[in-house]
Amino acid sequence: MTMIENLSKEQLEGILEAIPVEISFVDENGLVKFWNKHETRIFKRPVSVIGKSVQNCHPKQSVDKVNQILSDFKGGKRNSAEFWINLGERKVYIRYFAVRDKAGRYLGTLEATQDITKIKEIEGERRLLEY
Repeated sequence: MTMIENLSKEQLEGILEAIPVEISFVDENGLVKFWNKHETRIFKRPVSVIGKSVQNCHPKQSVDKVNQILSDFKGGKRNSAEFWINLGERKVYIRYFAVRDKAGRYLGTLEATQDITKIKEIEGERRLLEY
């Protein structure tokens, strides 16, 4: 039994939408299968790309980097890759993670994108009850 079996589909969908990071999942064949925060994404995607090649979601100049990351993940050379870019006044942090089963078999890639502009401004500390 896994912990996820304790969740309803509605609860899992709610959790995925509540996570303060945009995530996308590409399966082991490079096909886009899922993303959260459809309405508020930094990099919006049409629903029509579900089930299609991940290369369709990236600008032509970055497709070679996407292909290299996927190849490295599939081959076991890497388990993560990270980038950050300036998007106007915002700083956007983009991370890719190899998703593997318990035996280490590659299942796909998780992309996590986050606007970290406000996070970078944090100084000092704020205690849990000081909100």
